[in-house]
Amino acid sequence: MGRRVLITGLGTFWGGRLAQALERDPDIEVIIGLDTEEPKVRLERTEYVRSDENYSILSRIVAATKVDTIVHTFLVVDSTQTSGRRLHEINVIGTMNLFAAAATPASTVRNVVVKSSALVYGTTARDPVWFTETTPRKSTPRTGIERSLLEVEGYVRDFAVDNPHVEVTLLRFSNVLGPKLSTPFSKALRLPAVPSVFGFDPRLQLIHEDDVVRSLLFSLGEGRSGIYNVAGDGLVPWSEIARICGKATIPLPFLGTNLAAEPLRRVGVDIPPELLDLLRFGRGIDNRRLKEAGFEYRYTTAGAAQAFVEAVRLRQTIGNHDSEYRYEEDVEAFFRHSPAVVRDGEG
Repeated sequence: MGRRVLITGLGTFWGGRLAQALERDPDIEVIIGLDTEEPKVRLERTEYVRSDENYSILSRIVAATKVDTIVHTFLVVDSTQTSGRRLHEINVIGTMNLFAAAATPASTVRNVVVKSSALVYGTTARDPVWFTETTPRKSTPRTGIERSLLEVEGYVRDFAVDNPHVEVTLLRFSNVLGPKLSTPFSKALRLPAVPSVFGFDPRLQLIHEDDVVRSLLFSLGEGRSGIYNVAGDGLVPWSEIARICGKATIPLPFLGTNLAAEPLRRVGVDIPPELLDLLRFGRGIDNRRLKEAGFEYRYTTAGAAQAFVEAVRLRQTIGNHDSEYRYEEDVEAFFRHSPAVVRDGEG
C-alpha cells in the first residue's frame, strides 16, 4: 500500500499546490483534502471533503480513511485574512481537533507536518541577526496572529511528547514571494513605488513559493521530525529588494505609520501590523538545519525577488492566460470514476 495523505486547507493556495504535487507521486495512494471552501485548482485524484473551520469532522475522516499522514496547511499567517474569534477558531481550535483525531488509540497517523511561520519569533530592535530554531523571541506577542501561532506550537510540542510513535514536523517559513501567490508583501512590491518606514532599511529574508511546496514534500520523508526554519539564503535590505523589482521606495513616517498607510488600503494593499514591524527591524532565520537534513533550496532571497519580478513583467507583456478554475462536484466525479475516461497506461 502507498501513502495515504490528508491535507487541511485544500481550498487555500498551499493546500491546492501541495495536492497537485502529491498527485504526481505514484507512491501516494490516497489524497484527501478538507476545507470550508472548494478547491481552486484542478485536481484529479484528490477527494474533497467539506468541513467547518475548526475541523470537527476530522476524527471521523481519520478513522474512516486510515490515513497515515496529515499535512496541516490551514494555519492563518496573514492577519488581513481574518482576525479575532475566527482566527482563534481556525488556528487554535482547528489544530486542537487535528491532534485529537491523530491521538486516538485506533489512529493510523504516523506522520504530521505543520506549516507555521517565522512570525513566532517576532521582530524588535533587540533581535539577533539570525534566529535558530531554539532562539527565544525577545518580546511578548503583540498581535493576535502571533499569539495564535505560539499557542499552536505549544500543542504541536505537547502532541510530539505524548505520541513518540508519530513523526511530527513543524516548518517555520520566512516571507514567501512568488508569481502566483498574493499577500500584503507581494502586493506592496507590485505598487509603482513600494512603502518603507522612514529611517529604516531592514534586512529581510524570502522564500520562493516553489521551495515552500518542495519543503513540505521533503518533510513527508522518514526521519524529518522536529522544528525547521525554512528560508532562502541571504539577508537583503528592503531597499535592495525594491531595486531588484525595479521600484523606488516611499517612506512612511515613523510615528503614525498605521495612519499613513491608510491610502494604500484604499488601493487594495492592506499592510498588517506584523509587516510594518518587519519593515522597521527585519528578521533573519537560520536555515542550516533543514539543509543539513538534505533539503536543497532552488532560490536565494535575491533569487526569489528576481524570479518574482520576471514573472510579473512577463504577465504584463503577454497577459495572464490562466483560466480561472471553478470546482464542480459532478464534473470532478465524472473525471474520477467514468469508464469513458482513459487513464494513464490504458488504451
